[in-house]
Amino acid sequence: MALTRFERFLASVLRGAVGMLFAVFQLLAQRRGADRSVRRLPPITNPLLRVPAMRLARMIRRREVTSVEVVQTYIDRIQEINPSSMFSLALQEAAQVDKLIEEETGGEDVLEDRLPLLGVPFTVKEAFSLQGRLLMAGVTAGVISATDAPPVALLKRAGAIPLGVTNCSELCMWLESHNRLYGITNNPYDLERIPGGSSGGEGSILGGGGSVIGVGSDVGGSIRIPAFFNGIFGHKPTSGVVSNVGQFPPASGQQPGFLCTGPMCRYAQDLLPMLRVMGGANADRLSLSSEVDLKRLRFFSVPHDGGSPLVSPVDQQLVLAQRRVVERLEADLGVKVQQLKIPQLKYSFQIWSAMMGQPTSFAELMSDHGKKVWPLWEMAKWTVGLSKHTVAAIGLVLVEMFQRSQPTQFILQQKESLQKDLEELLGTDGVLLYPSHPHLAPKHHHPLFTPFNFSYTGIFNILGLPVTQCPLGLSAEGLPLGLQLVVGKQQDRLSLATAVFLEKTFGGWRDPGSIATATTQLDTWLDTTTTS
Repeated sequence: MALTRFERFLASVLRGAVGMLFAVFQLLAQRRGADRSVRRLPPITNPLLRVPAMRLARMIRRREVTSVEVVQTYIDRIQEINPSSMFSLALQEAAQVDKLIEEETGGEDVLEDRLPLLGVPFTVKEAFSLQGRLLMAGVTAGVISATDAPPVALLKRAGAIPLGVTNCSELCMWLESHNRLYGITNNPYDLERIPGGSSGGEGSILGGGGSVIGVGSDVGGSIRIPAFFNGIFGHKPTSGVVSNVGQFPPASGQQPGFLCTGPMCRYAQDLLPMLRVMGGANADRLSLSSEVDLKRLRFFSVPHDGGSPLVSPVDQQLVLAQRRVVERLEADLGVKVQQLKIPQLKYSFQIWSAMMGQPTSFAELMSDHGKKVWPLWEMAKWTVGLSKHTVAAIGLVLVEMFQRSQPTQFILQQKESLQKDLEELLGTDGVLLYPSHPHLAPKHHHPLFTPFNFSYTGIFNILGLPVTQCPLGLSAEGLPLGLQLVVGKQQDRLSLATAVFLEKTFGGWRDPGSIATATTQLDTWLDTTTTS
């Protein structure tokens, strides 16, 4: 079916709106130097930074290392690459952990059962409440959090120690973690590229070795896209398992059914225990303790969305990486991976956009102490550097002015048909391989020219299916490759087990500072990865 007049109009408006910016970005790129060496992080030298979270917890319980040593090691790494951060509270909590272990008489097993993450540092997306920290989501009208969001509280209750909060896109609704409060966050594999959004600061600090586990949220790919761009693991759980309470902006309308809070980490083995902790009693629905025999699962591979005119073609390196996954699954597990075409995926953006209509407008959320935002006036101010908002956020308000109030019957039919077909296909033992994004991590601001590419992740929020993003090594440019593992509702353990297999097979996360390419002395890593 051809695009509707509205969709053609919307696409042309957006292309026109960002087209005037292209010359500016091209000029900036030329001034930086087209043949400039790729700027990456300094390599990781302390071996503690290469230990998964659950193993760190075991080492701390066994007194092989103190929590103070672990926390200080991560603080040193963050200060090496983002020297503005302060961590006195985290060190105090680590000292209390070490004292608790010293005084514990019940043995290691008692501590493991009661406090499985005791002494392990973690970071939190700035859109979540963390007691005593600013909750702003990149806008000026923020507040100091008096409490912790439930997933954060559960991690703290399990013994984990928060290091701080990480940068996000303005109002958590864009692929680039950039706002006028904290600035722009960079990708650790190439500082000229984006870390994704909206959990981009979280993805960046994890990918750069400044944290080992973290908390993200995802309403259109905001866990999975940053996990992909930064070469780490991220999991969007079955809808409703992990609480979304304590976030800003709050979900409204139908969004609470699509928004998911989930774990982000460098090591696949940490995903399941993190999900168990963050889900609390709800995690019992997922049977996470049940063994998974990968050889008895059914695997499917869908290489692209079918060719939506709104979305970029999938990069050939990602196509080949997914093909290698198919080959290894078949060779190592003895399974047969069935390649499929799912025609409804072509309408992923239209389905996501139609279902995401929100009663609370972006203009209201962007308002400063009740002062209404006029998008055309804000765009004019932005061109002369006087707006408090990013061009992406202003653009979202402009799009909102033209957005349909109700989805078409055709799009509703595509959504229902896709939901039915995928749930029947996956059942309780199916795993679907699907690209995480059509591009490798883009350069800064380039998503303005391809605003609908998040459709590869966003469609699964609408369908409520759990998805795990897995790194698959590096591209020719030294950028992370990856793919999504999609499973049936409440079958999260299947994608998590497959992620562990793929980590062993393809090597998982790679230290961006150890990539054998030219590097330069870095002035900064993330202007704003962590905020204090």
